Amino acid sequence: MEKRRMTGAEALLNTFLDEGIDTVFGYPGGAIMPVYDKLYDYTDRLNHVLVRHEQGAIHAAEGYARTTGKVGVCMATAGPGATNFVTGIADAMMDSTPLVCITAQVNADKLGTNFFQEADMIGITIPITKWSYQIASAAEIPTVMAQAFHIAKSGRPGPVLVSITRTAQVEEVDYYYNKEEAIVQLGGGEIEKSAEYEAKVSEIAQMLNNAKQPLIIAGHGVILSGGCGKLKECADRANIPVAVTLLGLGAIDQSDKNYVGMVGMHGNVAPNVMTQNADLLLAIGMRFSDRVTGEVRGYASKAKIVHVDIDLSEFDKNIKADVSFQSDAKMFLDTLCDKLEYKERDSWFALHKEKSEFEFNNVMKPQLESSSLTMAQVIDAVNRGCKRRKVYVTDVGQNQMFAARYARLDSNMGWATSGGLGTMGYGLPAAIGAKAGNPDCDVVLFSGDGGLQMNIQEFGTILQSGMQVKMVLMNNSYLGMVRQWQELFYDRRYSFTHLANPDFQMLAAAYGIKSVKVTTPGELDAAVKEMMEHNGPFLLEAAMIEQENVFPMIPAGKTLNDIIFE
Repeated sequence: MEKRRMTGAEALLNTFLDEGIDTVFGYPGGAIMPVYDKLYDYTDRLNHVLVRHEQGAIHAAEGYARTTGKVGVCMATAGPGATNFVTGIADAMMDSTPLVCITAQVNADKLGTNFFQEADMIGITIPITKWSYQIASAAEIPTVMAQAFHIAKSGRPGPVLVSITRTAQVEEVDYYYNKEEAIVQLGGGEIEKSAEYEAKVSEIAQMLNNAKQPLIIAGHGVILSGGCGKLKECADRANIPVAVTLLGLGAIDQSDKNYVGMVGMHGNVAPNVMTQNADLLLAIGMRFSDRVTGEVRGYASKAKIVHVDIDLSEFDKNIKADVSFQSDAKMFLDTLCDKLEYKERDSWFALHKEKSEFEFNNVMKPQLESSSLTMAQVIDAVNRGCKRRKVYVTDVGQNQMFAARYARLDSNMGWATSGGLGTMGYGLPAAIGAKAGNPDCDVVLFSGDGGLQMNIQEFGTILQSGMQVKMVLMNNSYLGMVRQWQELFYDRRYSFTHLANPDFQMLAAAYGIKSVKVTTPGELDAAVKEMMEHNGPFLLEAAMIEQENVFPMIPAGKTLNDIIFE
């Protein structure tokens, strides 16, 4: 490849093209203006989605990455534009979402002078990125950007921040993109299937083969590695039940005979009970978060625990494992599969059937058949009304937990939600990003009234881009999850959780978004049909009862044995 003379700004855009990037989310400003000036000539090759706030750009990039498997790219100017990325960067770090975040910086000779809109983004973001780097000259751009994309995607994925001085944007460089050479400079390498690796997998396989009541818990790492097919193959071969975490939803088909549900605070009864009765727990690509384990001193006390993860730092951080094994999830499952033996586990699966029937009859059926409009009914109606392949995106709160419990997913890339950081305001921009990455899918957002309003300015992004996002607003005029905790644990002292809301129908109309409002269960199917058939963005507002709670629930500080149902 011959070298081409160009400015640093143009070099940056060419790194995107050489990486196969087709979409960038961003917001222009003074310090990044040279890049946006060159972008004017690249709109036939790069789709730029103009957001209304930089936080919207980074959450959109997250939604894009989570539902396509590609690296999400976002851009912002210096100072406040860059610092508005911080929440999204932390969110992506917690949820292992691959991002390359470009922020501008003042001229190199002005660094450290408190120049207008100067903010030390490297110092700010080091704790919440896989890598942060400041480019001072144009010559650095090709190599640093190649390394940035590699780091974001390799190993345990995550966000990378590249701060580019205005000096580097306007200088000229002989552009030459050699990713292989740039990666070699980083050092390190992939985990290989050595004899020691094979022996360790054989040891784990023997533990599974000897177990009477094994349980696999699959996390986000299984999806990120592309290991979902191998997970099913292993579960079938050994006849082992599989549970998933919140971010692992979709790692195995929800109709699969081995699937037993979602674990955790608002998870299904059966997999939580099975966790407590398992004699072997195989945790793959998950980090034993507090929302999964409850009080750790009472977690899976009957089980030998095997923890497989790509990230060494996760081992024994929350739960002490009997066996910890560093590996890519797909490679591990691929190696494991041929070593497994089929075992009859009728009584073990009978426990799942018993607890699932109990949950359906005592929790799910009453919610689905309630004469008052419930979130379960809304999500169930959307499940039935989606006729094409669908992608579900949620905000954070009761809407999120109800969606996790009742949504029926089409694929392992059909689910995007904020897990570790629990970022309200994630949903709307993430849905825009998901639609940008999946234009031929029905992208449906589930949101509460609190979360929607945190980034509601992104209605403007929908107006300008024409994104056909379908938005389901479950409006109970409360910060619902906080209100639920106040009811259960704070003696019903509803301190500042009631919301005086705007007329969402009028607000949607102002942005050219068609909408409809439902107040009874009988109106749902027709409203969902209208939403899905409408050729354009659509807001379906469901007026919920204020007192609805999401159950079952494991209270904070309690163990998985302490499930409450009311």
